[in-house]
Parts: sequence; C-alpha cells; structure tokens
Amino acid sequence: MNFNLLMQILVALGLGIKRNWHIFSGIVLGIICGILLHTFNTPYNNSIMQCLVFVGQVFLRLIQMVVIPLVVSAIIIGVTSIGDNRQLGKFGKKMIIYYGIITSVAVLIGGLLALFFKPGLGAAQYITANAALSAQEMVRNAMAEQGNVLHLILGFIPQNPFKCFADGNMVSIIVFVLIFAIALAKVGDINRPIVSFFESVFAATMKITDWIMLFAAPGVFALTASVIASFGIEIFEIISKYLLVLAIGFLIMLFVVYPIFLKVFSKVSAAVLYSAVAEALMVAFGTASSSATLPLTIACCEKRGISHKIASFVLPLGATLNFDGTALLQMVAVIFLAQAYGIILTPVLLVKIGILTIVASSTCAGIPGAGLITIALVLNGMGLSPEQLVAGFAFLFTLERLTDMMRTLVNVASDTVVVAAIADNENEINYDLLNNPDKIEEKEI
Repeated sequence: MNFNLLMQILVALGLGIKRNWHIFSGIVLGIICGILLHTFNTPYNNSIMQCLVFVGQVFLRLIQMVVIPLVVSAIIIGVTSIGDNRQLGKFGKKMIIYYGIITSVAVLIGGLLALFFKPGLGAAQYITANAALSAQEMVRNAMAEQGNVLHLILGFIPQNPFKCFADGNMVSIIVFVLIFAIALAKVGDINRPIVSFFESVFAATMKITDWIMLFAAPGVFALTASVIASFGIEIFEIISKYLLVLAIGFLIMLFVVYPIFLKVFSKVSAAVLYSAVAEALMVAFGTASSSATLPLTIACCEKRGISHKIASFVLPLGATLNFDGTALLQMVAVIFLAQAYGIILTPVLLVKIGILTIVASSTCAGIPGAGLITIALVLNGMGLSPEQLVAGFAFLFTLERLTDMMRTLVNVASDTVVVAAIADNENEINYDLLNNPDKIEEKEI
C-alpha cells in the first residue's frame, strides 16, 4: 500500500474518532456495562436492564418521530429545486438517470450479498419467540392485505392523503408527496410560499435530528449494554458477519461498479478520479456527513478540471438525493432484521423492500446517523416499526458509527463519479488538469 494513502486513512480514522468521540464512548461503555451485567448476577440487574431498555426505546421513538416531516420536506425541496433550476436541461435529466442506475445497482448488490451470506440467521437465536412470531404475523398480514403485485401497486396510491398521514402509511405518503412536488415544480414561482414553508420544515427537522443525535450517545450506550447483557460477548460474532457483508458491498461499489460505470458512460479513469478527490473521500469517512464534506468535494472536482457549472449543480443535488452507500446499507440491514426474526422473504416482498430502500435512501439527510433513521420508512412499508424490533435494532446500532463512516465515503464517491461522467459527456472537463496534478490551478473554495 502506498505510504501516503496509508497516512490519509489513519488521519481519516483519527478524525472520525475525534469528531464522534461521544458515540464511540457510548459504544465502549455500553460494551463494558453489558459484560458486567452479563457476568455478575446482582439484585439490581433487573432494574438496570429495565432502565436500559427504556432509554433505548426512547431513542428509537425519537427517530420515528422525525421520519415523516424529514421525508416529506426533503422530497418537496429536492423535486422543486430540480424542476425550477434553469440548468436542468440535458445534463440535469442525465444526472437523474445516472443516479437512478447506480442506486438501483447498489440495492441489488446489497440484496444479493445479504441473501447469499445470510448475516441475520445467526442473530435469530437471540430473538425471543414471541417477538419473532409477532413480526412474522405483522408482515404476513401486511402482505395479505396488499395481495399480488398489481394490488401492491394499487395500494401505493392513497385514496385519502390525510388519512395516510394520520396512519403513518409511508408508502402512500411518498407517492402523494412526489406527485404534489412535481406539480409544485411545474407551476413556477407561485410555488415559493409553499416551498419556503417546507424549507423551514426541513431546517427545523434537521435541527431536531441534531438534537436527537446528541441523545445518540446514551441511546447507543443503552442499546449496546442491553443487548450484550442479554446475549453476552458472543453477539459480536453475529455483528461481524453483518459488517463483513457491508464491507464487501461497499468495496464492490468502489472498485467494480463505479469503474465500470465510468468506462461505459465516460472516458474518465476511476483511479485518476479517486486520486483527485481523495481528500474529500477521507473527510467524508472521518465526518460521516456528505453535507459537511460538500464544499471540499466541489473544490476537489473543480481544481482537477471539472467545470464550476457542472460541479455546482450536480454535487449539491447529489449530496441531497444520491445515497448509494446508504441504499446498500439499508437493504442489508432490513434483510438482516428479516432473517433474524424469521420473516419469509418472498420475491414480491424483496421487490417492495428494494423500491422502499431506494426511496428511503433518497430522502436521507446527509448527516451522521440518518441512514438508520429513514430505515423506519422501509419497515413501515412491511407493516413493522423499529420499536417492534428493539433487539434487532440494538445489533445494528452497536456498529452504526463505523458503518455510517463507510457508507458516507461511498455516497461521496458516487457523487464524484456521476459529476465526472456528466462533465465528460458535456465537454466540461479539463483532462490536462485531471490527469496532471502538478498543473492544478488553485481555486477559491
């Protein structure tokens, strides 16, 4: 391995730990507390466990609380910004197609890996029979109500949008909001009051999400401690398999899918592009936030010859709408939970999970922890909620910070791949700068 690359990776790891020290501290303390509770049987164990479970459920409920306003406002802002932007034209449509292709491939890879390696089967022994039977029945009833594929599609269309909001039916809510957002984009500037309202809703929801993430340390501590206290240190063997599946999926995206995509749709070399944006990728890994990395991503691309016109349009929208790493993570996580709870994954259910995962990842905020927040949308479409799967979610949250850093690196890499392909298609890339780092012209950020 190149020494400079090794140093960049070590710096990124250090940055990640420094920026997220409270989360890592919660995980470490949760592991210690869980081992102590599992090892020593005291009269206070039951009371402590009840407190831990309560704190963990509060954290999960807070996550559920922000899902609907976050998803609704994100969809409306994203769609209307695309529809209103005068630069949309040819390369804007191409951007949507490229993002759609890559995200669909990410979901497919995540699904195939999870079905092949079955990371959730080992966790099934740690799920109580009542919890598993309850989850199986909920999914069975939800699928029975929806019937075959035609009935499933028909069920996506809401008869009463207000009832969908009251019932928390996320699939129907999304269909209505998408149609409403497209209509807003088509009516022109008259939409500004409503769009401004939802921009305010999104900003407020993001602030609430920031507050929730402040509670992430005790939340993760409680979930980690409770699961290890119940099942022992052996649980890490199960979690490591889940982490391995994700790592393989992310590596396939980075070193197989993206290079092939660039070769098919452009003349840009993946190796040259990764070298050009290495700094942004390392910061993305360290911060676990594609939004926080955005200014650096734009700067790296522009310094290496991608025109400002393309970079300033495609990358901000990518940081808002394109989350391939998140889509792959959510697909694997949902299948992990389904396997752990003994839920039969029929072809129809898998297709539904895949569609919901694409939507959920597209409405995900570019901040730490958002990937597991919007997974509630996918579970809701299956007739479940995170609260019903507390033990399973505890497994996921134990490794959430590390997987968050990994999926963010993939998200940012995906954005740079798409912007490079579009810049090449539109002859808006300076290959002299891209291929020759020594000729980089310093640009203002």
